Amino acid sequence: MQASIQSFHDYLTVERNASPHTVCAYLRDLGHFHVWLCQIAETGEVDLHAVDRHTLRAYLGALAERGLSRRSIGRNISSLRSFFAFAERRGHIANNPTSNLHIPKTDRRLPVYIDEPTVTALLQLPEPTSFITARDLAILELFYSTGMRLAELTTLNLTRLNLTAGTVRVLGKRRKERILPIGNPARQALVCYLDFRAGHTPLRDHEALFLNNRGNRLSRRSVYNIVHDHMRIVSDQQKCSPHVLRHSFATHLLNRGADLQAVRELLGHESLTTTQIYAHVTTDHLKREYAKAHPRA
Repeated sequence: MQASIQSFHDYLTVERNASPHTVCAYLRDLGHFHVWLCQIAETGEVDLHAVDRHTLRAYLGALAERGLSRRSIGRNISSLRSFFAFAERRGHIANNPTSNLHIPKTDRRLPVYIDEPTVTALLQLPEPTSFITARDLAILELFYSTGMRLAELTTLNLTRLNLTAGTVRVLGKRRKERILPIGNPARQALVCYLDFRAGHTPLRDHEALFLNNRGNRLSRRSVYNIVHDHMRIVSDQQKCSPHVLRHSFATHLLNRGADLQAVRELLGHESLTTTQIYAHVTTDHLKREYAKAHPRA
């Protein structure tokens, strides 16, 4: 089985051109499954042909007993289905044991976002008077201006930024590139940060857009903490993350009349169905406004 997992890893990275985050998630789920198989078989290795529907159902039962949510179990099923479909295509197994394995339905959670006044307060927090504060403001402005993902921002290089045109090229899921417009406040924040960056020492990573104090590319954890710490000051909600700014970006666009298809393209969603979750948020917003304003609501 280990050889098949390695082949699947190569397929994901080379043929499917999947993002490192996706590859890591698939391999993590398969690794847990492999460890469980070895434990119940009491051997160091497991024959892939020995895995059948009963084995898979027993494993899913074990995940449920560990307290995993239906969403997490569904993600594991998705990983197993992709792996065994690949193994069948490559002739590693004769039959796919996941063919009748269904992903459990989960309640679709509405995206968490912050309202426009809170975003305004957030973007007024860092005063761009130093390398660090100018960088933090540029990060916050860029997240809200473009709706890009955390991984997309942390992998940005200077060459992907075109401040003259007011655009940035991001590399999204499955390494699909898209060009995003940058609003004027974000553009001004970036100009200010780049002035500080030009004089920053040491400068070890010359390509990365956002650097830490040591001159290296900012990690995902560091960017997450920057957003989290600033958002905690202006919002008392439990979730404070870059993804909340992404949700806020999409929700505010739709609240102000943006086309759903345009928002889909900006977010880099493959399917319009994924973007439609924000339509539910805007409907709730309209209902609240209606209830507040209509005399017979």
